[in-house]
Amino acid sequence: MARRSPQEEPSDDLSVGELIDGPTETLTPEILAAAFADERRDPAATQDLSSAAARAGAGHDPGVTQDLTSAAASVVGPAAAAEAGQPATRARVELSRLPAPGPLYRRALLGTLPGLGGRRGADVPAVELAVGGVAVDPQRLADYDRVCGFRLADRLPATFPHVMGFPLALRLITAPEFPIPLTGVVHIGNRITVHRPITVTDRLDFTAWAENLRPHDRGRQVDVVLVGSVDGEEVWRGVSTYLWRQRTPGDGERRDRAEPPAPPAASARWRVEPRIGTEYARVSGDHNPIHTSRLGARLLGFPRPIAHGMWTKARCLAALESRLPEAYTVQVAFKLPVSLPSTVAFSAGRQGDDWDFALHDQRGRPHLVGTIR
Repeated sequence: MARRSPQEEPSDDLSVGELIDGPTETLTPEILAAAFADERRDPAATQDLSSAAARAGAGHDPGVTQDLTSAAASVVGPAAAAEAGQPATRARVELSRLPAPGPLYRRALLGTLPGLGGRRGADVPAVELAVGGVAVDPQRLADYDRVCGFRLADRLPATFPHVMGFPLALRLITAPEFPIPLTGVVHIGNRITVHRPITVTDRLDFTAWAENLRPHDRGRQVDVVLVGSVDGEEVWRGVSTYLWRQRTPGDGERRDRAEPPAPPAASARWRVEPRIGTEYARVSGDHNPIHTSRLGARLLGFPRPIAHGMWTKARCLAALESRLPEAYTVQVAFKLPVSLPSTVAFSAGRQGDDWDFALHDQRGRPHLVGTIR
């Protein structure tokens, strides 16, 4: 019997540090202490957003921590709480550079430990984070194109600005006062609008904020908005919807569900190998262990690692790449996760300039359904 390559399967023999950052370091006591002291080295990286907003509103660099409610009031006034789930006004916090994802993941993990997590806010922070002049890394773009199936080109795929600005959104979600914790959150939807083609020579200014905190029949959900601009013009916008599962009074009751429609005829079948989890983590910076390790997946309730939802969306767009217009909106709902390895069926149908597409498993159950308009 042929021996399986070590790269084909995620390893069980990983430290906690490797689960969060990839195979780079173990989570020693020194690193644990450093995770809580990161604000001394890089205040923008892990400091709570209330203090950042308060200091930014006073014309200072983000600094000393402060209660979220009073901080928001000192910056934007009582109108911030005018409508639940969406502040009327947001304080803008300019960061000097994109945060490093590693410390953010470590802090999110540590915040789940008893006695280490702080009190979460009742609403989304009345803050937007911004970073300017983010250059496209051509090598990273080429690697991303290969992993997702796009042609190598100077034009960015619609999903690539998402990974470029992901650390900014991650910084927002991992703030101690963010109303839902990162650990265990489920990415259930994503909408991207491309206003015009973006090329490798463009420098993007990113802004991120959260809005529309609202109930869901399985918990609470929130939208995280990421906007990319060039020379003051919005060229790209992404909205990711995240679900935090909570027990509700109706949990455990069987719901009458209509029989799902038969899946459309497949136009392609793809074998999704285990390496997709680690390869996409490398090019995207999303090292969530649910995608890269059997142990990490089991800790979060999955028997095997699952593919990144944004990889499945990118792979579907790559299949339609040559037929996409210059400007469009592509929206997807993530259904069943794609376990690694799996074989999936891609289908797409066109009506005029509009597309409907989907990804199903071998039993006809949907992994993803999407539209292009």
